[in-house]
Amino acid sequence: MLEFGIKSKKSGLTESGIKQVKEAWWNLDPSQLTEIALQNREGTLSDTGALMCDTGQFTGRSPKDRFIVRDSKTENAVWWGDINIPIPPDSFDRLYAKMLGYLADKKVYVRDAYAGADKTHRIKLRVINTVAWHNLFCFNMFIRPERYQLETFVPNFTIINCPGFLADPETDGTRQENFSVIDLTRRIILIGGTGYSGEMKKGIFSVLNFLLPLEEGVFPMHCSANMGIKDRDTAIFFGLSGTGKTTLSADPERLLIGDDEHGWTMRNVFNFEGGCYAKTVGLSHEKEPEIFNAIKFGAILENTRFLPESREVDYDNVEVTENTRVSYPISYIPNAVEPSIGGIPKNIFFLTCDAFGVMPPIQRLSTAQAMYHFVSGYTSKVAGTEDGVKEPTPVFSACFGAPFMPLHPAEYAKLLGRKLEENHTNVWLINTGWTGGPYGVGSRIKLKYTRAMISAALSGILDNVGYRTHSLFGAEIPTSCPGVPAEILSPRETWKNDQAFYQMANKLVLKFHKNFDQFRGNTGADILLGEPKVNEQYQKA
Repeated sequence: MLEFGIKSKKSGLTESGIKQVKEAWWNLDPSQLTEIALQNREGTLSDTGALMCDTGQFTGRSPKDRFIVRDSKTENAVWWGDINIPIPPDSFDRLYAKMLGYLADKKVYVRDAYAGADKTHRIKLRVINTVAWHNLFCFNMFIRPERYQLETFVPNFTIINCPGFLADPETDGTRQENFSVIDLTRRIILIGGTGYSGEMKKGIFSVLNFLLPLEEGVFPMHCSANMGIKDRDTAIFFGLSGTGKTTLSADPERLLIGDDEHGWTMRNVFNFEGGCYAKTVGLSHEKEPEIFNAIKFGAILENTRFLPESREVDYDNVEVTENTRVSYPISYIPNAVEPSIGGIPKNIFFLTCDAFGVMPPIQRLSTAQAMYHFVSGYTSKVAGTEDGVKEPTPVFSACFGAPFMPLHPAEYAKLLGRKLEENHTNVWLINTGWTGGPYGVGSRIKLKYTRAMISAALSGILDNVGYRTHSLFGAEIPTSCPGVPAEILSPRETWKNDQAFYQMANKLVLKFHKNFDQFRGNTGADILLGEPKVNEQYQKA
């Protein structure tokens, strides 16, 4: 076995069960990995120096092919089902043995890194890749140790990622040839059959979402976070795709803590990652200057295409996928803080895009309401995108990140509730969707109004205005907000038709109820107190 680079003196590949590879390249820097990737024809350079690569057949995660080993550690802890799919230990054993044999004549790239900016709660991660650009992705996305730390590094979790290795579903217990298998007892993730780099990032996120609540009492969150430049007040933004999470948290007047994964301890909020993994479809300097300017040497573009006869990226080109991405170290963002740690959050924002047009643009939630909406994780897709669709389609993703949450959503909601009570944190539900009617009738709430409401909440202005209670959702609606017309704050007033408004609102409330039925058996009365109520006066028979 030939080995090169900065290798730990205390831990080698044999600790991961790997006894033989052709060559092992340890902890190479971005210039070395980029050069190798180009030599291997894994990608090409854009005009800004970013490495452009394709992920192959899979241009996103494959949630139906992500498994957790079901053993004594996970049997009674994991919320098993369509999201957390069990696989027996012997299937893991077979895959593991086959992958080790597959690696025997391969060149591998090894990366030692941390997941977790808080030294008290981080895991020490070793990633073993057969593709150079995947190893560069891990350099970007995880936290980079100092050289002296690499020399004595001993991992406590390992990823082995071999896109060229295919499982045999008949004998290996997988659904298809591609797979991601997490063994929380042995602390190993096996990934094969897919070139999508996000499987590594989200695999470690799932690991932390299991370990941190159970073993360390840390509340893990699928969110972005920033803090004030002057007061250092921390704010957290939860939201599913299309709700504006990235746009609204990327505030040039505030410091970026992180854009996707965080933990909330007794003393701080900390980023799990050392980089950003941003969508690039439709990207421009005018829309997202920080992300646009971060696409330079060391960054990796995924599944994008060039403009004709150039190396300039065409961000509107979706011939491969709409899920085009870029990864880069968080230091590429000028207003990012390192280490990526902030204080206890003063404000939390749940972002939703309500295409039914009935949710107020801002509501202040009680603890019970916050827990309920956290478990629900609501947003909506617009109507009219498919034949026969006559109304908006609701989308619910528990904890605003269901695919990555191994525990029952109520367990995370209870952690949130305790944090809110202990720290008196404000929780705001922000609707970035429609007002004056549903999609196709009403209009999208203007971004300038949403920014004004968030700014007023962050500055404390909304602590000193009047409130009224929403008749269905039960939350508090401010009666005034600087920079926002008073009628915008009340969706009922923008509709101009009480009966039509309440009938549509009742439809949405009933969809909340139906979605929540799957959680009721494991959910306490403290959370159910936050459930919205139907307005019987306008309920159709």
